[in-house]
Amino acid sequence: MYPDFSSMHSLKQQRLSLSIFFFLTGFSFSSWTSRIPTIKAALDLNEAELGSILFVMPISSLIGLTFSGWLISKFDSRVPLTGSFLANALCLVLIGLASSTASLVVALFLYALSMRILNIALNTQAITLQKQFDRKINGSFHGLWSTGGIVGVGFTTLLVSLGVPIIPHLIIVSFLLLLMTLYFYKFLLRGDKSTSGNKLVFGKPDPFILYLGLLVFCAAICEGGMFDWSGIYFQKVIKEEVFTAGYLIFMIFMATSRFVSDRIIEKIGMAATYIFSASLVFVGILLAILFPSYWPAMVGFSLVGFGTASVFPMTYSLAGTSKKYSPGMAVSLIATFGVVGMLLGPPMIGYLAHAFNLKISFITFAIAGIMLIPISQLFFRLEK
Repeated sequence: MYPDFSSMHSLKQQRLSLSIFFFLTGFSFSSWTSRIPTIKAALDLNEAELGSILFVMPISSLIGLTFSGWLISKFDSRVPLTGSFLANALCLVLIGLASSTASLVVALFLYALSMRILNIALNTQAITLQKQFDRKINGSFHGLWSTGGIVGVGFTTLLVSLGVPIIPHLIIVSFLLLLMTLYFYKFLLRGDKSTSGNKLVFGKPDPFILYLGLLVFCAAICEGGMFDWSGIYFQKVIKEEVFTAGYLIFMIFMATSRFVSDRIIEKIGMAATYIFSASLVFVGILLAILFPSYWPAMVGFSLVGFGTASVFPMTYSLAGTSKKYSPGMAVSLIATFGVVGMLLGPPMIGYLAHAFNLKISFITFAIAGIMLIPISQLFFRLEK
């Protein structure tokens, strides 16, 4: 049973407010990830040590699984969304202030926990709003997440070029997030608490959830790895002084893809879009590996950004059609795969880069990308 929208803020206000939160989430995430080379240098970490520290984030997110779905089912999704976003902003400051490995681990643990709850609440709101529109709008929300990421990387690039240290940088971002949250939360959708499908059913894995989860897992390995390692790849392999260039072009094409993904899906269908996305990721990564110079890497990272972009919004939209779980619970379960993939990918790249080299470690992304094809085919056969 979904809320009576006639007694609330208009759909236009709700969509605008939710769009702002998607944008700010991307801005927050890219603000700290684009500073990873700064953190790595400040704490004198090698690739394996950095990978080990980043591994705390999937652990935190898995812990968050135990209560994130419960929060969405217990309260209107705007409540955990607002609370987790305020916590997320404060955790950015903790990351900036981290002066030791231990303090960085604590800051990243809390940041990942808040991001876990925030992502579930955001996507639950998006699925519910989508049901009120005749056309697809979910891709545009994720496009705004990527746009926020672009602005975050661009802002970081500007501050790095001006020599602004990480602490004032992340304090500025945190202050902005706090102000925007306190203003826009009141326009979020209300009364979307589901009355059924909120309990996790243990037993034989549900193929519907499993296949969608694996699709998100593979896409998340690519996204998470590119977020955390694209700057270092351009710094160490491409030998580019402005190390944010690869990250920035990746985010630009990811955002572009998400804004047009709804139209692409309407033209060729979801099954073909998964194949198209997988092919772009595979070709893009190989291009960056085989021709490790500026322009081939820029083109390669562009293809990867365009290819990975539509997987998350497509898969979350499909999650909302689950016959077994409520939208919030289905998204929570599938997002678990995504969070683990996004946060397991970076430490895995770190270990492989330390054992071999960074170029070889990037083959992981090509493998994860191409696996979207067989997994998506299995899902659509199941749904026939």
